[in-house]
Amino acid sequence: MSGTRHAIANTEPQAINTSSERPAEVGNLLDLIADSLDGDKAEDIVTVDLHGKTQIADYMVVANGRSTRQVAAIAEHLLERLKNAGHGRCHVEGLQRCDWVLIDAGDAIVHVFRPEVREFYNLEKMWSVALPEEQAAI
Repeated sequence: MSGTRHAIANTEPQAINTSSERPAEVGNLLDLIADSLDGDKAEDIVTVDLHGKTQIADYMVVANGRSTRQVAAIAEHLLERLKNAGHGRCHVEGLQRCDWVLIDAGDAIVHVFRPEVREFYNLEKMWSVALPEEQAAI
């Protein structure tokens, strides 16, 4: 995995989870996702730690493909690798248009965008914002 294209976004840099601090199965899932995205030449790969922000998943991974064709290939290869690794059938949205493909892999949700669509929605910024103290306790 290329260190220049993959980053973990977190509101507290000292609190970034490493693979030794998270359950092994989640670490293996994130490694599989990162390796698949990197192998298919996805760009600007970012992992956002969602702990304490939502119950929908523990992590969100966001990446770019340069075209709809590359977005489709990245998503299809990732789905195949997840299935082969025993993660079952993941829920997928957006494969028809391939501007934005969402793959729900349980503990991690993966978004693969065309660059201009990603810039418009800017999901990693929205989910990386710290919650106010009173909302964080809810």
